Amino acid sequence: MAVIQQVFRSRTRRTAVAAQRDPAAQEILVRIRGAYEPDTIIARAGRPLRITFRREETAPCSERVVFPAFGKSTMLPPFLDVTVDLGPIEAGEYEFTCQMGMLRGRLVVQQ
Repeated sequence: MAVIQQVFRSRTRRTAVAAQRDPAAQEILVRIRGAYEPDTIIARAGRPLRITFRREETAPCSERVVFPAFGKSTMLPPFLDVTVDLGPIEAGEYEFTCQMGMLRGRLVVQQ
C-alpha cells in the first residue's frame, strides 16, 4: 500500500498528504506510538478516504480512535492494522482523538 505521498515536518506536527493510487480513493497510514504519526492528514474533498491505523503500543488510551464529526469510533487492537473508511468528505477541518482526548489528530479536507 502506498500510504504517504508527501510528508511535511515542523517542530511539533507531522503532516501527510493522502496517497491517490486509485483516482477515486485516498489512503493513508497513521502509526500510533504515544502520538498519531502523522497527526495532520491532508485529503481532497469528494473522494473516499481510508485511514489505516497501526497501533504500535499497548497504552489503554490509544485503544480507540474517535471521529466526532462523523459519529465514528473504532477499536484499535495493538500491533494490527485497522482501516477506517470515511467515504467522501466535504471540505473542512475535522478532529480525531483517542477515547480520552489525550491523543489528537487533524484531518484537513481541501477542494
